[in-house]
Amino acid sequence: MNGQLSVAVAIASLGRPSLIADLIGRMERQSVRPDVLLFSTVSADDLPADFVENERVKSVFAPKGLTLQRNAALDYLGDRYDVILFYDDDFIPSIYSVENVARFFAAFPDVVGATGDVLADGIQSAGIDAGEADTVISAHDARQSFPLEIYSELPGLYGCNMAYRSSAIGDLRFDERLRLYAWQEDFDFAQALSARGKIVKTPAFAGVHLGVKHGRESGLRLGYSQVINPLYLIRKGTMPVDFGVILIGKNLVANHIKMFKSEPWVDRVGRVKGNWLGLFDAIRGRLTPERIESL
Repeated sequence: MNGQLSVAVAIASLGRPSLIADLIGRMERQSVRPDVLLFSTVSADDLPADFVENERVKSVFAPKGLTLQRNAALDYLGDRYDVILFYDDDFIPSIYSVENVARFFAAFPDVVGATGDVLADGIQSAGIDAGEADTVISAHDARQSFPLEIYSELPGLYGCNMAYRSSAIGDLRFDERLRLYAWQEDFDFAQALSARGKIVKTPAFAGVHLGVKHGRESGLRLGYSQVINPLYLIRKGTMPVDFGVILIGKNLVANHIKMFKSEPWVDRVGRVKGNWLGLFDAIRGRLTPERIESL
């Protein structure tokens, strides 16, 4: 990258080959292309039919699950790149994102992890289509305002758009007890790294999270994770007690209130059932996030 820090982009994906094809094209149009674009999938069926590896585009296979797939990416990348930038497969970055990730980490050597601006997030709605996302991103990029500054230090990062200094990661890996969608794995990983440097939010790089709904976990599984995963992380020591309790409480209240008039894209009834399964397991002392695989 011509004297800048090298950046690897790592994307875990399952059953969304069209999104992978789109991201390959978008990475080609970055102001500075990533040194490598790595897709971690479960099988070749998750890749576009015309997918071809080259020196900048690679793939690895791993068992199904976000933490396992991201760990496979980390194992492949090792310490060969200065920064590892994780995107969700339905995240569309600014065309200046890779360039500004490198600039940001060069400017702040005490930062080990950072999350950028999410200009719009479809995760809390029916989703955002790519055309709308492009409009938002084009307006953002036209302003040419990408300040190399820190908004604030954070207890955790948002996994759809987060970057880490690989020298700080070392042999640390995502917790594979957090299975499938692995709710709160991003918070856990950032917290585990926080002893090695600052975890921050910055406006230096940005994009739009589409919040694509197909391929997501069932309401039952997510509801279970909404209770068990924070409790598990509290016991593990990577989530503050007050943060975790508030997180659980907010989801319990939202799911129970909205189950009577649920959003079309959310299985609130399933989430409520999962919440109660989680509470019953917690009462019995069973903090088993991996149980979602059998639900």
